[in-house]
Formats: sequence, C-alpha cells, structure tokens
Amino acid sequence: MSVKEKYKTVSKEGTALFVDRKSRFIASVMPVDNEPDAIAYLNEIKSKYPDARHNVYAYVIDENNIFRYSDDGEPSGTAGMPVLDAIRKSGIVDVVVVITRYFGGTLLGTGGLVHAYGTTASEGLKDACIVIRELCDIVDVCVDYSLLGTVEHKLRTDGYNIEGVDYTDTVTFKVCSPIHDTDKLISELIDITSGNVKCKITDKKYIDKET
Repeated sequence: MSVKEKYKTVSKEGTALFVDRKSRFIASVMPVDNEPDAIAYLNEIKSKYPDARHNVYAYVIDENNIFRYSDDGEPSGTAGMPVLDAIRKSGIVDVVVVITRYFGGTLLGTGGLVHAYGTTASEGLKDACIVIRELCDIVDVCVDYSLLGTVEHKLRTDGYNIEGVDYTDTVTFKVCSPIHDTDKLISELIDITSGNVKCKITDKKYIDKET
C-alpha cells in the first residue's frame, strides 16, 4: 500500500438495499488495499447470492492506481460504470463495491439501471462508514508531575488524541499527532514547560476520523 499523509476510505463492511419495480439491488462494500482481496470479496458475495441474476462490481485500489469494474451481463455502461462513478465522486479509495441484483420482472431501461446501481453503491459506501485516514506520529511526551496538568490541558484543548498515560517517577503521555503538526506540537510543549519536557517519536500509524 502506498504511504499517503491523508486519504478518504471506508472503515468497515457496509450494506444497502434499493428496490425499483420489484428489482432488488443489494450493495456489499468492503475496505481492501490490494486487488487479490478485492477479487476474494467479490467471489465471497457471489457465493453468498448464487441465485442472483447479476453481481456487478467496481473497486479502486490506491496503490498503482488500480480500478476495475464489470456490468456482469447488464447492458454496457449501465451498471459497473455507475458503481465506479459513485466511488470516484465520493473520493474514496481502497474499496470494493458489489451490487447484487434480483430481477423483479420489469425492465428498468438504461436510465433506471444507471440510477439504481449508482444509488445503491452510494448508500452502501455511507453504511461502510466513510472516514479520513490520516498518518500520525506516536509521540512520547515525558514531564515531571508538577507539569502534568499543564501538558494534559494543552493536549486536550488542542484536540490531540492521548492513547495512554504512564505514571512512573515521571509522567509519559503517548500522543497521536498528525505528521504535519508534530514539529509544532513539540515546539509548543517546550515553550509551555520552559524546556522541561522530553519528546520522542516512537512510531507512526493511521488514525481514522469520521467525515
């Protein structure tokens, strides 16, 4: 997976149901960060709905800018492309969307199919919890007990995520800081403690924030 400072994706599996003239469209959405996982999920959904008339899909993988889609027997351009368009319009990457259709006996026409597949995909993406995934430094902030209140107030007021606090002979806050903000955070901590703080970047990880 490519390393990006920030990107939009989904955080969990999602589902949605759309019905038009008795045709049922079922969205199945899953976060994935590689093509084999996207294909594996598609096959899983096909096995889950073996009697469905169509299992249309689209996926977008950030690494190497991979995207694929299929109409799976629907008229060309009426199914897979609307699903892919829903993903692209949302700005989401690292996701696969499968739309399972059970035919209701009435033809929907080109416009009806485009609307149904696009709408179902959009609702499925929402159910999968759209998030901004941001790369953060994990910073150990170590101070004496006399500065505990000052530092904690600063961190919480500025909205930093405190992942844990170790109380030993000193106090160490484990802080999540967006990587573009870490230098500023350390500088401000030095200022408010008159230099009586030790800051060490120990790791990096992605943190999800709901949109």
